[in-house]
Amino acid sequence: MTVTGTGTSPGPEAAAVERAVGYRPGRTLPLRVELARQVKRRRTLVMGAVLALLPFVLVIAFAIGGDPGGRNGRVTLMDTATASGANFAATCLFVSAGFLLVIPVALFCGDTVASEASWSSLRYLLAAPVPRARLLWSKLTVALGLSLAAIVLLPVVALAVGTVAYGWGPLEIPTGGALAAGTAAQRLLVVIAYIFLSQLVTAGLAFWLSTKTDNPLGAVGGAVFLTIVGNVLDAVTALGHWRDFLPAHWQFAWADVIQPQPEWSGMIQGASVSVAYAVVLFALAFRGFARKDVVS
Repeated sequence: MTVTGTGTSPGPEAAAVERAVGYRPGRTLPLRVELARQVKRRRTLVMGAVLALLPFVLVIAFAIGGDPGGRNGRVTLMDTATASGANFAATCLFVSAGFLLVIPVALFCGDTVASEASWSSLRYLLAAPVPRARLLWSKLTVALGLSLAAIVLLPVVALAVGTVAYGWGPLEIPTGGALAAGTAAQRLLVVIAYIFLSQLVTAGLAFWLSTKTDNPLGAVGGAVFLTIVGNVLDAVTALGHWRDFLPAHWQFAWADVIQPQPEWSGMIQGASVSVAYAVVLFALAFRGFARKDVVS
């Protein structure tokens, strides 16, 4: 008599896997294979081109509109955009962090699993056999890597373009003073790291939705929509201190580090909130996918 599905006895599929010669779960779906597949996709190339072209568009806009200046006696980061390459890179991050950088994160994390399901190739990946947890870890790691690459690409191109257009020099602070070029470059690295951490909420939403639906557009659009809802709620001042629990409330906390004496408290709180939400969402994705029927 054969007993399956009870106690700790493996079922027929698990027993077959155990008997497979040379089978190693940790070696299935290597990261380099998944990375090569995702990098070659058209949406990855298009998104990279859009982010790389944005600094050129802004340079042309400033050339047409003239040098920005303070309005009503108030100087903002946008008003100092043409002061140096470092100022231009900081400005590009400022104008894109709230929405533009949300799109590649949602795209890379929301499309990765749902697209496989929509192509009906997910069942064949799991039949390789690739353990479900291994599948998700591989796809999540590559998706987060591409998201980080997108966030890094924009300021790197902006710094190069801005240096050519406006010269290499200190980062002029709108409130007064300046940061030496070397110090400014280090602070911009901190800003990039913080923006990536703040975008983990969008990544978590997109990845969780990607495991719940077979429609990639639904996963990506749903993550972008919920991120926008968070921004709208943060604008409702009547919520008071409840806004402190919204990731959107801290999305520009990185501006505190572009000061002669950086302030870290806002970035620490913002990073903590974002990472906490992301961990919960990633856990929900793994838990739900472990029970999902992928052959229906």
